Amino acid sequence: MQLFYNNTLTENSNEIKFSREESKHIAKVLRKKEGDKLYITNGLGFLFHANITFSNPTQCIAQINHIEKQQPKTYRLHLAVAPTKMNDRYEWFLEKATEIGIDEITPIICEHSERKVIKQERFERILQSAMKQSLQCYLPKFNPAIDLSDFIKQKNEGQLLIAHCEETHKQSLKDILKLQSNTIILIGPEGDFSSKEIELALSNHYTPVTLGETRLRTETAAIVAVHSVAFMNS
Repeated sequence: MQLFYNNTLTENSNEIKFSREESKHIAKVLRKKEGDKLYITNGLGFLFHANITFSNPTQCIAQINHIEKQQPKTYRLHLAVAPTKMNDRYEWFLEKATEIGIDEITPIICEHSERKVIKQERFERILQSAMKQSLQCYLPKFNPAIDLSDFIKQKNEGQLLIAHCEETHKQSLKDILKLQSNTIILIGPEGDFSSKEIELALSNHYTPVTLGETRLRTETAAIVAVHSVAFMNS
């Protein structure tokens, strides 16, 4: 099964016209022809079953004949993760987090951040590709970058957690996580959160947690958090 993505589809759609790029991929690379079946998602949980009615490298058209809704997860996970100095590490995190299961991602700019500009469109394409590869029908929401202090001061609902490296009292994520609920976890940059940022988070009802005994890279910590939450909710 190969999954395609089109965010214009709705429950009332009965036909899909693919872009020139996708049409070329369908007709020339996959060698699909009239009558062949395709699967498409709109990233909102719907899986569309369609059959090709016109196959051409410049324009492919398919008729939708069945729509089903993929069951959402029983929990919701939002990670606020500082961009890494090397873009490829952040891209790796986005890809793997999507495959494992994440609902929302916000890049946070911190005092120790070495990278403060992100490639929004490229990162969103990585999320789309990972969603299709892992055959999921829910596309994670990717928010614009925001200063950590502004993010903390937002009205964020659910269990609020911050993973940092300072030698202070922290609880293990596995001991404190509330199952089947909404969770937000803050993951800092290579230089960790500053003491001031940690204090700000704590004063805004964030609970400090540890993700293990070793010191982890930003992207590794984020993946550990995603997998831990998914595993404990399975």
